[in-house]
Amino acid sequence: MPVKMLFKVLFLLLMMIPLQRGNAKACGFVVYQNDKLFQSKTFIAKSSFSQKVMSSKTDGNEQGQSASVEMAFSPKYNRDEFQLNSYACVYWNFATKDWDTYGCHKEKGADRFLHCHCNHTTNFAVLMTFKKDYQYPKSLDVLSNVGCALSITGLALTIIFQVVTRKVRKTSVTWVLVSLCISMLIFNLLFVFGIENSNKNLKTSGDIENMDFNDNVIPQTDTVNTPNPTCTAIAALLHYFLLVTFTWNALSAAQLYFLLIRTMKPLPRHFILFISLIGWGVPAVVVAITVGVVYSQNEKNPQWELEYRQEEICWLAIPESKDVIRSPLLWSFIVPVAIILISNVVIFIIISIKVLWKNSQNLTSTKKVSSTKKTVSTLSVAVVFGITWILAYLMLINDDSIRIVFSYIFCLFNTTQGLQIFILYTVRTKIFQSEASKVLTSLSSVGRMKSLPSVTRPRLRVKMYNFLRSLPTLREHFKLLEPSVSTEEITLSESDQAKESA
Repeated sequence: MPVKMLFKVLFLLLMMIPLQRGNAKACGFVVYQNDKLFQSKTFIAKSSFSQKVMSSKTDGNEQGQSASVEMAFSPKYNRDEFQLNSYACVYWNFATKDWDTYGCHKEKGADRFLHCHCNHTTNFAVLMTFKKDYQYPKSLDVLSNVGCALSITGLALTIIFQVVTRKVRKTSVTWVLVSLCISMLIFNLLFVFGIENSNKNLKTSGDIENMDFNDNVIPQTDTVNTPNPTCTAIAALLHYFLLVTFTWNALSAAQLYFLLIRTMKPLPRHFILFISLIGWGVPAVVVAITVGVVYSQNEKNPQWELEYRQEEICWLAIPESKDVIRSPLLWSFIVPVAIILISNVVIFIIISIKVLWKNSQNLTSTKKVSSTKKTVSTLSVAVVFGITWILAYLMLINDDSIRIVFSYIFCLFNTTQGLQIFILYTVRTKIFQSEASKVLTSLSSVGRMKSLPSVTRPRLRVKMYNFLRSLPTLREHFKLLEPSVSTEEITLSESDQAKESA
């Protein structure tokens, strides 16, 4: 009886009634402890549990005689993890050397047993199919939703600002930063609206009363999953855009290294085209190869997609401990990301020591202010390099309390990464602050004008203009904080020095 779990056989009624004579015959039974002698080509049992087969034979079988056999089976399985989906009553056909349903059918009983009826005696089995009772997440955590919403807003504003003010700022990091923001923006949108599997809304039931007893068809495997190609596509897109994000993190580090450390050497020809092919093309190759290999290895399995993605959420499948080496998650995500993070950390340390925290003879600001600016600049580089993703590896610590703490810290820093980029690379720029100051001043003036008679408005405008001009410090109330030295400004200054020296 190839089944997912070990089960108990209960004979409710066993009668051998020859059609030619009215007397019953004696019957003997043999229970095989496994199905090694019954290797099926149509039914694939993936489980490692006991799979028994029951054989029966009447005493003195004669040609032309037939028998009526009714059996009932009580499956034993972990009901917290699995639910019974269906079953088939079969016997072993020695002619085809496979399971067959000829002469056998299912019967609905008043109890909760699986009833089978066959008109002959041979090697019987009941082939059961199970659905795993997946614990789908109810919803994303509030912290993740809020953080991703803030990041989506910040990334969209950053992209618009970087594109609109490209000519005014005359900086060379726009394309790298915009590409990073675009990939991160799409990933956040997919994460919020697509990572939850829609299968969790399907109503499934493992009750025997709801099964189809007229359909006695041999199943293909002992485990059944509801296919969801949309979820597989979402998992592939999440895989791709997260790899793209990390690739642009690495390219940002490489560009800053060329501009800040190797200032005497110009960037290679067609540098933007070259890094664009790497940033958008290499992750696509990785994802395509991963999906292709998984499909080629499991093309005969109708549930091949679960070798690539999870069922609980639309993300890469988490392998069992024995299959970690062959896992797509390991070779197509963990290893590439680990290499990128290690190289980014090395470049981050070099830039921090040689550029950001290097003592400058031309420094005129106070020590406190210079330390603040250096700290903010260091944070700017760390954010765009994706250094905070190192916290993901700390979540692997085998201690629940520590892991929970790092999980919240990781969620806080990484779901708001887009907001951090917006603050550090948009809000802190002089252009943004100048425009924001004009808008705030205009809004404040309009608000006060509406409360005054129309005759006094021209005079008030003149007085306000003269007042702000005579007391420039008061105008600072309409401005945001004075920007500190950002990575972008450092890049510009170093780049200009490199051009002049060249």
